[in-house]
Amino acid sequence: MTRKSLLLVTLLLTLGVFAVGAWFVTRTAPAPEASAVTSAQADMMIRNYSPVLGPEDAPVTIIEFFDPSCEACRAMHPVVKAIMAEYPEDVRVVLRYTPLHGEGSELAIKVMEAARLQGLFLPVMEALLQHQAVWASHDAPAAERIMDIAGSVGLDVALARTQIQSPEIIGMLNMDKADMQALGIRQTPTFFVNFKPLPEFGVQQLLDLVQSEIEVARAS
Repeated sequence: MTRKSLLLVTLLLTLGVFAVGAWFVTRTAPAPEASAVTSAQADMMIRNYSPVLGPEDAPVTIIEFFDPSCEACRAMHPVVKAIMAEYPEDVRVVLRYTPLHGEGSELAIKVMEAARLQGLFLPVMEALLQHQAVWASHDAPAAERIMDIAGSVGLDVALARTQIQSPEIIGMLNMDKADMQALGIRQTPTFFVNFKPLPEFGVQQLLDLVQSEIEVARAS
């Protein structure tokens, strides 16, 4: 079995039956058409404030249009983490907020940004995804639970309530929403790798494009 096959098997096992089910339930629309990204679109894909996971100088950048209340984003999160673990020096992930799912999306995003200011971005992001069914249920959304969940991993909730009202966080979210609309992003997660769209949405498609870009970078 090749290294790529081993990684794919690991990713699929990590996703699990529930995650795969959530992925297909929420990805009923077709993936965006795999057309070339213009230079103007590329300029809108990454902002200097965008959260970056992984080394800043990594040769391969995964841009993920992400909504913390999206089940498919939750399902794909272990895949993205596994890719970063497999290629820790080669891959970074840039998150663009895309609040398309439910009333709690914007609040969750603001809380994640407050967590970033407090040095707790990853723990809060992981907690919100882990407990997504608690606060982002389609049947009974409970956005008021977001702060409690974030506080359970160390967020200073009193400070966060002030931070989420700051012009910087509100302006950042508004810019991401404007970029989302200008780029025609209509579903989450939507991935680009070094500004190249996936030919179609899927674990294998993301793996293939990442590995292709790594091979190009290593050969240059």
